[in-house]
Amino acid sequence: MSADTKPLSSRSAPPGTRPGAGRTVMLVVVLVAELMNALDGSVVYTALPSIQHDTGASGAAVQWIHAAYALTFALGLITGGRLGDLYGRKRLFLLGTGVFTAASLLCGLAGTPALLIGARVVQGGAAAIMVPQVLATLHVSFDEGSRARAFSLYGTIMSLGSVAGPVLGGVLTSANVFGLGWRPIFLINVPIGLAAVLLGLRYLPESRDPTARRLDLSGTLLASLGLLLFAYPLTVGGAHHWPAWSFLMMAGGVLTLAVFVVQQRARTARGRDPLVVLALFRSKAFTAGLSAQLVFGLLSGVFFLSWTLFMQDGLGFSPQQAATGFVAASVGEMAGAWLSMSLAVRHGRRAPQAGALLAAATLGGYAWLIAVQDTGLPPVLTVLPMLPVGLGLGMIGAALADMTLRQVTHDHAGSASGLFNTSTQLGIALGTALTAIVFFAHSPAGSHGTTVTTAFTGTLWYVIAALLAMWALMLLLPKRHAT
Repeated sequence: MSADTKPLSSRSAPPGTRPGAGRTVMLVVVLVAELMNALDGSVVYTALPSIQHDTGASGAAVQWIHAAYALTFALGLITGGRLGDLYGRKRLFLLGTGVFTAASLLCGLAGTPALLIGARVVQGGAAAIMVPQVLATLHVSFDEGSRARAFSLYGTIMSLGSVAGPVLGGVLTSANVFGLGWRPIFLINVPIGLAAVLLGLRYLPESRDPTARRLDLSGTLLASLGLLLFAYPLTVGGAHHWPAWSFLMMAGGVLTLAVFVVQQRARTARGRDPLVVLALFRSKAFTAGLSAQLVFGLLSGVFFLSWTLFMQDGLGFSPQQAATGFVAASVGEMAGAWLSMSLAVRHGRRAPQAGALLAAATLGGYAWLIAVQDTGLPPVLTVLPMLPVGLGLGMIGAALADMTLRQVTHDHAGSASGLFNTSTQLGIALGTALTAIVFFAHSPAGSHGTTVTTAFTGTLWYVIAALLAMWALMLLLPKRHAT
């Protein structure tokens, strides 16, 4: 192991601090950065009506306020991870976090839709540089005994942020802090981001791949083009009723990514640095974990969007009442993540598999309950099942990152982290697109009451099927935690 990739436990602590304290601060810094990203991916949902009213944004512009962030984030993750391997994960983390913070300030000050969308593009690109360094730094900085707990916390933050985002967006917008309306949903990142940069300068360890020499520019172009051709129609195709060009673009994206794989193999065979280390896929645990994470993102994209519409358009909940459901899911996810910390060490893949079965069984009962009660489902029975559903999802998310990346060498941690995060984002984009098929096809925009509840009940069976598919994929993960 090279000197700059030793676990943090073997490094000296910053002057004047205890090793444990330094490691704790480092963990908090990177997890806070991940939380900022997770929140910013969904925080705009409940604030979009206020943003539209305040800025005069058109319907298309409103869509791009969210899509601009999601697309640039998904497109840059693989490259961002590899840049960390090449030039130092601490350096790239600080750069990404600094630009993300500045872009958040620009978002909060934006007076026009065009400026806000442009700032969101920069914010998403900065997140694509920042986020892969989080997983990579955790992977190389913790020894085997403490890595599972660190990864469990990472999974908790990632899941919690995506669920809590709409709640935070609604609370901050409704509070109208200092008369700023929706703007605090972005401005809140400024002091947090500055603190992360300042603490990161002192406490983050530097690590890189000592054998890497230069970035694969051809591979970067091919990967970015392929992901753009695939992700763009998934993001906006539903709004245009899935025209022929959307399917042609996705087919072109698949073809471009196939060319990318061929190019990466040829580059590796010539002894040159690839963008993606294809040898990672020789590990069945890595491949299965990546596939399971893709499905996890997909079912999250389908479920949480359709569930929000079910509560508000089907049952007539106010946004504040609907937020209580997200709170219940968040509490369940936190409990599931903490439970998974101990269970995964002793039982390996059985812990996240049990979470998948728990969530699937609860959603099956939820579907039956909705079918019986229809629009008369009381609020307590609407929200209460989200505790065990969140518990199951937390058990999955907290363990999956560790089990997927456990066998990855430190040198390739950035590349593996970029791939893991990309699978999540593509899964969410695919899930959001599939919502048009499994939900909106049976409940067109503007529908209310029984039409919506029936569509949501049908959607739940697709989510259950995805959870069972995850359970099967996790059979390829390690049976037990390495000792």
